[in-house]
Amino acid sequence: MRLAVVGTGYVGLVAGTCLADCGNNVICVDVDEVKIAALRKGEIPIYEPGLKELVHRNQEEGRLVFSTDLPGAVEDSDIIFIAVGTPPAEDGSADLKHVLGVAAEIGQVVKSRKLVVIKSTVPPGTALKVKETLRGAGGEECAVISNPEFMKEGAAVDDFARPDRVVIGGSEDWAINIMKDLYEPYVRTGNPILVMDNTSAEMTKYASNAMLAARISLMNEIANLCDRTGADVNLVREGIGLDQRIGNHFLFPGVGYGGSCFPKDVQALARTGRDHGYAMSILDAVEEVNNRQKRVLFDKVAEYYNNDLKGKKIGVWGLAFKPKTDDMREAPAVVLIKLLLEAGCSVSAYDPEAMTTAKNLFGDQINYSEGNYEACEKAHALLVVTEWNEFRRPDFERIKASMARPVIFDGRNLYDPDRLREMEITYVSIGRPEVHPS
Repeated sequence: MRLAVVGTGYVGLVAGTCLADCGNNVICVDVDEVKIAALRKGEIPIYEPGLKELVHRNQEEGRLVFSTDLPGAVEDSDIIFIAVGTPPAEDGSADLKHVLGVAAEIGQVVKSRKLVVIKSTVPPGTALKVKETLRGAGGEECAVISNPEFMKEGAAVDDFARPDRVVIGGSEDWAINIMKDLYEPYVRTGNPILVMDNTSAEMTKYASNAMLAARISLMNEIANLCDRTGADVNLVREGIGLDQRIGNHFLFPGVGYGGSCFPKDVQALARTGRDHGYAMSILDAVEEVNNRQKRVLFDKVAEYYNNDLKGKKIGVWGLAFKPKTDDMREAPAVVLIKLLLEAGCSVSAYDPEAMTTAKNLFGDQINYSEGNYEACEKAHALLVVTEWNEFRRPDFERIKASMARPVIFDGRNLYDPDRLREMEITYVSIGRPEVHPS
């Protein structure tokens, strides 16, 4: 098939590349001339495992091209995916100006029947607005399909190639049949293609992210209560995870969620509720708990040092909001580092992939270590914020010898408290009893 994907962020670039890798001819379009020039050279603006190799292969084989020419891409394609950003507005709602702007440009160009697919995460009712925008600009014959993405950063390529389900929202049979044909190669193992109306498809995306965010915040609340009662959240997590009604996914406590999806989607769904006269009280609480959780590690450090942090050197392991990405949008590490700097600390940080992103955010306010052990040197505390694999089995003897004071604050519960006790390292984690050398 001949496809155009408008927007080359995480969603558009991964989707366009994966669609090309299945034999389709894909034009990825963006208004950013610098980004398109870099992509044409094979320079990938994001870190996503496996993506670089796929982009290069499909470029070389002529199935994937990058362009700033939206009218040309529309004319040369039968299906146009809209995959531009929907950032939060000041009131928390999703800002649809980019989505509707692209729809207007498409409507001005189309001269025959086209299929317009909304891949961007948008609130319920957006497809109707896109249809009205297309028709107002001259695209009366265009069908609009809602096709939300369910890709996890760090596993986006695999999620697209082997989806749990494909959601298609629409009303025109011819358009739905084309979408089924397009996705058929990805569901050969039997995972379903779900067909529904546009509004239900849009709601499905928001509901999925809201449900997962709620589990994270509730588990963090339970962990915080474990801290105060002396319970061990790891044992609690195992005990409730074996209940088949609950399951064991997204039950790991930590320092809060971040990234490009959960924070803005929770806000947008809560705002959609208010716009329709319904208060989404649980979602308001989910966001409040998450914002509070992002400072929990700082509060533990401040308590340990009796609120006297001025002049303390703090090592930070992990800057991205999750492993296998360089994305620091809404990352807990950002909140944590800002609090440490405000308290008068010096910060030495390391992340396997997010160092360039961090430099763009913090400039020369923090020190950037060349490796995780360098971040520990002469540190008064080590804070583990992101659960990268290379942080899971460190050399504790080396850490202890290099630190000014051997104390670890583990925001991801990676380590065995008994082992740290034997090594006489102070160890503070989330929802588990603290370890202090005798």
